[in-house]
Amino acid sequence: MSHANGTFDVKLTPQKDENSDPTVGRMAGDKQYHGDLEGTANIQMLYAGNPGAKGSGGYVAIEKVSGTLQGRTGTFVLQHSGTMNKGAQQLSITVVPDSGTGQLAGISGKMEIKIVDGKHFYEFEYMLQ
Repeated sequence: MSHANGTFDVKLTPQKDENSDPTVGRMAGDKQYHGDLEGTANIQMLYAGNPGAKGSGGYVAIEKVSGTLQGRTGTFVLQHSGTMNKGAQQLSITVVPDSGTGQLAGISGKMEIKIVDGKHFYEFEYMLQ
């Protein structure tokens, strides 16, 4: 397995939804990766939670990454699934099988995200076949 680390910036924008239920929504996002992964990403996210239950909720997202990973250029897709239960976070981010293109074809792996003092960090453990 190879390891990549760095930071990222993300901007999420709520999307109009015909559903007037405040407990469910959609967001679109743009990400800029820095470090061992240099590139951009587009995100589509669905989220749910009770507005009165601070620190609890869930989301799923698909993120298409385009860039250079430790000298290899291409794209791949990440699948997110996260929950927060009264502040306790559980997050799974995995590479969608066979989503890699270019020099990243055959990529597999998983990513972890950490937020420290408002700054976003990633740790990416991956394998290229």
